[in-house]
Amino acid sequence: MTTATTPGRFRLFGSTLRLLWNPLRALTELPAHGDIVAIGVGRWRAFVVCEPELLKQVLVDDRTYDKGGLIAERFSVLLGNGVATCSHVDHRRQRRLVQPAFHKDLLRGYTEMMPEQVTTVIETWRDGEVVDVMAAMYAITTRISCATMFATELPAHRITQVTRDLDIFLSGVYRRIILPSLLDGLPTPGRRRFDEAVARMRNLGAAIVTGSPTTDPGVILSVLKAECDENGDGPSETELVDQVMNFLAATVDTVGATLTWALHLLTEHPDIAERLHRETDTVLAGRTPTAADLPALELTRRVITETLRLYPPAWALTRVARTGTELGGYHIPVGATLLCSPYLMHHRADIYPDPERFDPDRNYDRRALHALFPFGAGARKCLGDSFALAEATLTLATIASKWRFEAVSDDPVRAAPRFVLAPRALRLRAVAR
Repeated sequence: MTTATTPGRFRLFGSTLRLLWNPLRALTELPAHGDIVAIGVGRWRAFVVCEPELLKQVLVDDRTYDKGGLIAERFSVLLGNGVATCSHVDHRRQRRLVQPAFHKDLLRGYTEMMPEQVTTVIETWRDGEVVDVMAAMYAITTRISCATMFATELPAHRITQVTRDLDIFLSGVYRRIILPSLLDGLPTPGRRRFDEAVARMRNLGAAIVTGSPTTDPGVILSVLKAECDENGDGPSETELVDQVMNFLAATVDTVGATLTWALHLLTEHPDIAERLHRETDTVLAGRTPTAADLPALELTRRVITETLRLYPPAWALTRVARTGTELGGYHIPVGATLLCSPYLMHHRADIYPDPERFDPDRNYDRRALHALFPFGAGARKCLGDSFALAEATLTLATIASKWRFEAVSDDPVRAAPRFVLAPRALRLRAVAR
């Protein structure tokens, strides 16, 4: 049995700066040093799993490699002990309670609500207007989340605040993990903004829980309450708020970021955008899409899949070894943190030739599919993966049927240092079709 070693240039302070300012490149360089690479980031140590089979083993064996680590701990400040953040001992019960809300029969009902929310946002655009794409996509996903999950409609200013608060939280979580503990504890303006954003989001969750109707079987919160009552294990308000925060974080920011990246990529590849427009014209013929159109929107779906490969929203996950164990010939001590990065896997050139190229026609062979982890794997795989894929596909089809986009700047679009992978900013010119 061997012990994973740390490459010289990935030590302590140098690693901190590298992972703070260019984490994606730093991660993609690690496989050259082994299947499992130990890194030191400020006060944090982790074993980075660089081989697909080993990564899947870690994600599937959630008893040995439990949810936890500094990332999970930081996320729990907002998400509480919800289904995405709880440890193995609580996860099975929570998943049983939440899973019925994502049954395929209910999913069809949710998808029927989605295009209306998209149309409400995009019909405010004007031909030739420069659109803040991130803000627009997050407005769409917030509206869809509130309509499908809580039968709630937020006013425009609250939607804007949700977007800002999620960005403050996700950026702040990343900084609080990377920076030394002494700096993390200082009462800085950034720390105050972080705490205020968390408080506003939790208060919004409480308002949703207490204010949403509980008799509508077509929304997720109602299904969750009914399921809990049926099992004689009714949740407290805090537990329901935890789940609401988990749902919002898992849909608003992740799907919003994916759509933002997709529109950016289509702008950079006008030939693919033209094919997408032809598909939506043929399939939809000017009408609003429905769930029944999803099988025919093949290219639209492949655009979303390839976007998720290039820019997986959850680009880094952590697990904690509950026992001392062996992984791929390496000794993993009890209590060790393992870093699992879908981004790292999705950019391995030996699995995805020319990995930086956007190619919706890419041939995903068996090994490539096996290394594709945008929603995780195993029992902790995202419960709402089908919901998210349907939402992203229908939203992109609705937009593409009415609008095309043009770049307004030659500046490169870069990822922001935060824990859902999103651009720092994206402004595009909307052109009516």
